[in-house]
This record gives sequence, structure tokens and C-alpha cells, in this order.
Amino acid sequence: MNTLHFKYAIEVERTRSITQAAENLFMGQPNLSKAIKELEDTLGFTIFQRTSKGVVPTEKGSEFLVYARNVMAQLEKMESLSQESSAGTQRLNVSIPHSSYIAGAVTDFVASLDPEKPVRVRMQEAGALQTIAGIADGRFDLGVIRVDVEFEPYFLDYMAEKQLAYEPLWTFARLVLFSGRHPLAEKPVLSPEDLAPYTEIVHGDEGVPYLSGTAGRKTAGGNQVMVYGRGSQFDLLDRVPGMYMWESPVPELWLRRFGLVQRSCPGGASLYRDLVVYPKGYKFSPLERMFIDCLFRAKNDVALREYG
Repeated sequence: MNTLHFKYAIEVERTRSITQAAENLFMGQPNLSKAIKELEDTLGFTIFQRTSKGVVPTEKGSEFLVYARNVMAQLEKMESLSQESSAGTQRLNVSIPHSSYIAGAVTDFVASLDPEKPVRVRMQEAGALQTIAGIADGRFDLGVIRVDVEFEPYFLDYMAEKQLAYEPLWTFARLVLFSGRHPLAEKPVLSPEDLAPYTEIVHGDEGVPYLSGTAGRKTAGGNQVMVYGRGSQFDLLDRVPGMYMWESPVPELWLRRFGLVQRSCPGGASLYRDLVVYPKGYKFSPLERMFIDCLFRAKNDVALREYG
């Protein structure tokens, strides 16, 4: 059985499209379709079926894909062992949301590593769906996702389907983040009506399982700019003072660095929850446990601050 075909099937499941999967894999659609058919013939059952929601796994296909992801994850780890022959390599392979306090935890973790030993840290910033997919198919060992509490059941069902486990990190009400030169900067507490004339920055890779398009995205309406990274959001907030965004509490260091302020907006703030996500049965390494400790310390630091 060709394990390369496992990779193909995993990508088809992730994209729910033969055409998109073929594009992502840099191969022709007919060749991908042929490879999937060969895999199905070898297994003796159909892996995918076409539906109104795209190409989705059959019941047996879903079970096969769990094993396929596990096989590919183990192969990747074996390859890592051969590439990292040096004893004591310090590894972290994590996917996180666009969050300053969580990115700060990654920085604290790296700063605490032994500079005399090899370091292999791989960190991606992504939306929750991308992080779940990355952990499920073995590209990342663990991650943190940010979910609107209202839509959390969708995420929990989706993670169960992907054979992922989780533990809560923090539940918080989002705050409004904007430049210290913003017209609302001197107002201690905001209302949704205060924000209506201004342009909102939103992360373009947000989404909710089983809900199409922007069905799960809450915004104030009006003008919007979509971004896909914290760097671009901070640059926009700094250079275009009339913009704002909803965000978790930001460390004081980042606020000072970019001249930003945060304000509470009780009438418009939703409850969000950050979850640490990993494969079911996964055994954390001592370094991964150290990283999780860094996450909780970073959370505690921002949670203790007070806002208007």
C-alpha cells in the first residue's frame, strides 16, 4: 500500500475538493482521481462520496482517514529522528491563533531553552480550522484554538470527529483594541454605537465547522479590513488611527510598542475560549509541558490587568 496515497486522501478530506486538493499537491486532477481510485480498490471500499457540501468521507472512509493521519504523523516523526541525529534536540511543533499573549508564551518558551543544545521550533499562526486540520493530519503536534463560546459545540464535535482532545486555557470577554490616537481613546468604556462610524479589522481565516462562509463570524458591520497576521493588524492600527479590532487582552509590552490601548465594550463583547488541542492519547514531552506552563503564565499575566 502506497503511503503517498494516504497523503492524497488526507488532502482531499481537508479541502473537500478533488480539484483544490490536486492544486495544493501540484498534480493534475485526473492523476489524483486515479490515485484515490487505486487506494479504494486496494482497501475494498469507497473512501469519498460527492455531496452538496463537496467531497466528504464515507463512514468507513472516515475511519480509514484516522489511521492514515496517524501513520503519516508517525512517518514524519521518524523522518525527524533521522534529520535530528544530535542528542537532546529541543523541539516544539505548534499552531496558535493570532494572539499576542500566546505568541509571547512562545517567545518565553524559546528564551528558556538551552542555547548549548540544538533547537527545532516550528510555530504557525492560523485560524481554528487550520490549526485543527494541521494537528489532525500530523503537521503539528499540538496547538491552541480560539472559539466563540456560542459556537463552541460545533468545534467540540468537529474535534471529536478528527480524534482530537483538548483542555481549556482561558475564557474571556474580548476587548476593543485601537491606537492611542483614536478618537475614542479617552473614553473609558465603549458601546457598540461608539464603534459604528469606524473601520473594523477582522481576521480573514476565522470560521466555524459545518457553517459556510462568514456564518459564524460576528462583526459590528460597516467597513472592514481582513488581515491574516498580527503584524499587519498592528501596523494598520498604528498608521490608520480610525481603525479598531476585537482582541483578547494584549500584554502591556505590545501596547506600549505600538502605541495602542484597549477598552471594554460590554454591549458588544462576546465570550471567547482558548483551548489547547492535541491528538487523543497524545503523550506530552517535558518540553511541551514546559510550553503549556508558559501559556498559563502568559494568560495569568494579562488576566490580572484591569480595563475600563
